[in-house]
Amino acid sequence: MAIAPDTWWGTLLAVGLALGGVVVLTLVQVLAARALRTRIPTLVALGRRTRPAWVALLATGAVWVACASTLPARTSWWPAAQHIALVAVIFAGAWLVLGLATFGFERLVAREEHVPGAEGRRRRTQIVVLHRLTLVAIGVLAIGLALSTFPAMRAVGTSVLASAGIVSIVAGLAAQSILGNLIAGLQLAFTDAVRVGDVVVVEGEWGRIGEINLSYVVVYIWDERRLVLPCSYFTSTPFETWTRQSDKVIGIVFLELDWRVPIEEVRAKFFEVIEASPEWDRRSAGVVMTDARGGVVTVRLTMSAKDSSDQWDLRCHVREQMVTWLQREHPEALPRTRVALETAEEAA
Repeated sequence: MAIAPDTWWGTLLAVGLALGGVVVLTLVQVLAARALRTRIPTLVALGRRTRPAWVALLATGAVWVACASTLPARTSWWPAAQHIALVAVIFAGAWLVLGLATFGFERLVAREEHVPGAEGRRRRTQIVVLHRLTLVAIGVLAIGLALSTFPAMRAVGTSVLASAGIVSIVAGLAAQSILGNLIAGLQLAFTDAVRVGDVVVVEGEWGRIGEINLSYVVVYIWDERRLVLPCSYFTSTPFETWTRQSDKVIGIVFLELDWRVPIEEVRAKFFEVIEASPEWDRRSAGVVMTDARGGVVTVRLTMSAKDSSDQWDLRCHVREQMVTWLQREHPEALPRTRVALETAEEAA
């Protein structure tokens, strides 16, 4: 089948506009990068990040404009090409918006990195969740716009949205676990129940909140395992957090010793050990005897640290030093079992 001349002109116009737009964009970005590299590095980084999306948008936009402005009366495939170009423009535009949004949220997270403690974790968590929600919204909107360009899909969408049963459909979907987890993810981000970086104990495991996604939370266990839980777990199940208000935490070491333990010497040795420990933050320390039964006494050693990691190291160090000292200096203080033997006359 012969191709009409106006089709050739339309094709050449589309290719020319696309190539011209890409060349112009590249020149503008190169000149802007050289002129603004020292003055506005953020704009240079933004241009470098979004350059592929800009190129795709200009190329597809040029093709679509050329297709729309050409009237190839003798070709049956040209309307389909024009429609494909329009869908490509929509997705290229969505790609560009996604790049801009991602760049902006990454800058916000970087700016909040210097904020220490619980407040910094709260802000970073909210930004991360908002970022992912924004990406999902942009993707859904782009797909909806692309589908709306098809007359059949537009008619179906209009009839469904106009039906009275849409309320019951939405309510039924919201009751499902997927949307329930999405809602729980938003609740976690804005109610400050748990934040990225928080130290928690869940399902009997100690770890840090590593990721908060829209539907699930990843807990980084101390031994490098990963515990993945649905967001609804943290809104419906009690869990232990060590960093709700502050990273500071008090650690406890229990020693079960014999009744002959010299408690004052134990107390003096304990303070000697923690004074030499860099993990101790000098907020709190103490030695008390909390129990005495069953042939042993329970001595509780308490010590504070700036965070849970230092607290764990400090507890292990104190426990090792105290046990070694007791073995060497006061073996009589180590727990033992006493048995009283009776003679035959005493038994009778």
